[in-house]
Amino acid sequence: MNILIIKLSAIGDVIHTLPSLAALRRLYPDAHITWVIEEAAADLIKDHPYLDRVVVSRRKSWIKELKRGRIAKPFGEIRSFIGEIKKIKYDLVIDFQGLFKSAVLVWLSSGKRKLGYASMQELSGLFLNDRIPEDMTKHAVDRYLDFPRYLGADIKEVEFLVPVQDDHKQRADKLLSANGISAHHAYVAVNPIALWETKLWGNEKFACLCDKLIEELGMTVVFTDSGPEEINKIQAMMRQPSVNLGGKTSLRDLACLYRGARFLITTDSGPMHLAAAVGTPVCAIFGPTDPARTGPFGKGHLVTRKDLPCMPCFRKSCRDMTCMKELRVEDVFGRIKGRFF
Repeated sequence: MNILIIKLSAIGDVIHTLPSLAALRRLYPDAHITWVIEEAAADLIKDHPYLDRVVVSRRKSWIKELKRGRIAKPFGEIRSFIGEIKKIKYDLVIDFQGLFKSAVLVWLSSGKRKLGYASMQELSGLFLNDRIPEDMTKHAVDRYLDFPRYLGADIKEVEFLVPVQDDHKQRADKLLSANGISAHHAYVAVNPIALWETKLWGNEKFACLCDKLIEELGMTVVFTDSGPEEINKIQAMMRQPSVNLGGKTSLRDLACLYRGARFLITTDSGPMHLAAAVGTPVCAIFGPTDPARTGPFGKGHLVTRKDLPCMPCFRKSCRDMTCMKELRVEDVFGRIKGRFF
């Protein structure tokens, strides 16, 4: 049996799909399973023991190159990508994404059984011949697990398997060691960045919170993110020294770094889900989104937020951003101290 999983992005959504991959592998132990994914999140599933093949879409890179007038290279890569999709005749295609960009891939795959959500978001159900309802009251992990359940899986455990290897751990340890953090040194990881403006808590608040962690609780603070620039701004506001590893890790290096942390303080973002997946306690700062749907999955985590009538609004822009402005440093610090110390 040949199975195609379509889950292109983003990092958190790909992590949420990992338990469904595990359930599908248990349900179909002899199946050949392919996952098509965009390049930003591809590191999460490369060398995954439950997968036989990974096909990477460079969609965003192709669009950038085409806008710059470069035609030959992106079109050649697109043809090759489509050829990889069509190389295998799939008995089952599952569209976990539920968007137009994934619907196109469902169509290109020419699979026999094409399974997805009945929501028709962005006309995503156009090429499906089998549909299930999308229950938006569930956490994303449970919502995706509805697919293997529908296929007959008995979900007794939720398994997150991020395929980290020795070289990923060695790189993480080397980064920590280069900054004076030994293998037995307690540190707190901090991710202050998010893609949505409305998910940002504010650089000054993160600087103040980290100073309190260092001065009052004796913790070492390690900042992580895709780039160091914004972290540099936060560090410039701090009284105490901290470590900036922004932009220095792959996703699987970062998984190892989080695994060694006492806990992670983070916005609602991909790193939040990565830390939860590797079993690290998370203190998540929430604003416009709903932690019941996209919060850190599992036990032992802490969600800090204001309880306002407008929440959750799921807005990417907001004139007031009251939910984040009214969440004080003292509120977050007090809850961290009560939960983790």
